[in-house]
Amino acid sequence: MLSEKQKMLAGADYLASDAELTRERTLAHTKCHEFNATPGCSPEKLEILVQSFGSHGTDCYIEPPFFFDYGYNLFLGQNVYLNFNCVILDCSLVIIGDFVKFGPNVQVYTAGHSLDNAKRLQGFEFAKPITIGSNTWVGGGSIILPGVDIGENAVIGAGSLVSKSIPANVVAVGNPCRVIRVNE
Repeated sequence: MLSEKQKMLAGADYLASDAELTRERTLAHTKCHEFNATPGCSPEKLEILVQSFGSHGTDCYIEPPFFFDYGYNLFLGQNVYLNFNCVILDCSLVIIGDFVKFGPNVQVYTAGHSLDNAKRLQGFEFAKPITIGSNTWVGGGSIILPGVDIGENAVIGAGSLVSKSIPANVVAVGNPCRVIRVNE
């Protein structure tokens, strides 16, 4: 019998209210609070967060406030910049490549809820991984939904709702987000 955490990590329906997952989220949220409440910017301040991450590259910078659910599913490349008020629900893997930039208020959701009302009423969720390729810029206020891959060198316009994967070397915008130009 799989634990709820094992189900979550495997992409199966799981109960987020499970005691183990609740404990892990509480610990992660405590780290976020500590980071967000610490004044200034320094490598020591960033260390509050990155101890929780799956991995992180050098020269990453995260503006507070910043929020995540677990941390251990979050993998940052080198020279990643996350602007103010970023939210990453990392119930599944979130892989962010090198030299990725997020505008303010970017939200990354690996977690979702069933369209089946009976499952939602029982408290079930699902999680699908998200990958954001190197050299990508995600404009402010964009929302990236479960299971999306964004290719390298992509630009996601501000305010976009990214519900489907976006190829490399394009500019994509809108709700729903769609390719409007190929970058050469």
